[in-house]
Amino acid sequence: MPDPFAPTLQAARARIAAVRPSAYARTRNAIEGAVSKLSPYITHGFVTLADVLSGVASHHALTVQHRFVFELGWRAYFRHVWAQRGEGILQSLHPGPLPDEAYARELPDDIRHGTTGVPAIDEAVRTLHATGSLHNHARMWLASYVVHLRKVHWRTGADWLYGHLLDGDLASNHLSWQWVAGTGSRKPYLFNADNVARYAPAHWHSPGSIIDTSYEALDRLAHSENPGPSANSGSAGGAPGRPEGCGPDAAATRLHREPPGDLGWTFPDAAKAMGRDIWLVHPWSLGERPPALAADAQVIGVIVADFHRAWPWTERRWRFVGQRMAEITPTRWHGDAAAIAAALRGARSVRCVEDPHLTPWLARWAQCQPAPALFPAVEQRCDSFSQWWTRATRGLEAVSDLLPPTAHSSRPPPSPSNASSD
Repeated sequence: MPDPFAPTLQAARARIAAVRPSAYARTRNAIEGAVSKLSPYITHGFVTLADVLSGVASHHALTVQHRFVFELGWRAYFRHVWAQRGEGILQSLHPGPLPDEAYARELPDDIRHGTTGVPAIDEAVRTLHATGSLHNHARMWLASYVVHLRKVHWRTGADWLYGHLLDGDLASNHLSWQWVAGTGSRKPYLFNADNVARYAPAHWHSPGSIIDTSYEALDRLAHSENPGPSANSGSAGGAPGRPEGCGPDAAATRLHREPPGDLGWTFPDAAKAMGRDIWLVHPWSLGERPPALAADAQVIGVIVADFHRAWPWTERRWRFVGQRMAEITPTRWHGDAAAIAAALRGARSVRCVEDPHLTPWLARWAQCQPAPALFPAVEQRCDSFSQWWTRATRGLEAVSDLLPPTAHSSRPPPSPSNASSD
């Protein structure tokens, strides 16, 4: 079976070419809808939001207010919040339905292994472990169940999900969990079995389970400190949990603070940088080599062990990043921030693309250039997406108003035959 997320630029570009904005707008909420599956490539910098929009707009007529552009805006908005609040995104932005201390800080095993007895939740977890990805609607269902029915703190769930996603981004992931939890939105996000039946295939449907109830009843549960029943208690009300040994493979669920040894990362070596102009590549900047980079510049890939001690990844994600980084450069370092800093000390110059995942370290080592942005910067802090969207798109109508000249100057206009195709 071909890898659904091959770690190559060709795969990323093929996904951009396959986007059908009209079908996306109509079906994006459905588990089997026409979603782009571009998120891992955007998260890890294979392509930028401008690359995505430019590629899609080269074949389809879009306005700034099109649903596809709107959804790209959510990723930019979450980065805006991260820039404004820093590590504050890892704490509740405001109170939710219950005090923080009312929620458990450990994720129950039946959720981790997809044996809750609620098919929608168990299918979501099984899909996550099998692919490293999960439809956004399923992420919302999973988060809502974890927080509001099982009374597990959103941060616990967000940390767990981040580690298993190929596209795990601290801003998008953790702020989405806060939106569901009601600590980053005006009210908690709730869903029921009817919602699942509307948007998911039959094997996700959950009649007779704890979610097969009214929204009024779910709201009462969300505001109650008593957790809903679990499969382990024998009263899930849905299908029984899977028998022992029938859950996800253990290798798919394990998180690692270090990359697999066969991916070719080595300890930082000062001799590789001495007297050289260095271009640093990291897991969030895996795109093409900058065209202005001197031919004799040394390209060095870095994995900062300090980050991954706090934020481990699955083997699948390590390989996704590692294989792409190996395509970019044969020189790839894995080490503590102090060891990387020492190895770079003798370089003539060091440059890289900034990314907030590595903010504590990159600015100390290198001249950081900002990652390419699609939307105009909004300097004033916005505490809602609608507020940010209004400010970011004010006065903009055509997609060309968003894209830098180099992204669309040579783009052919869409032909009438494909302007509104799916």
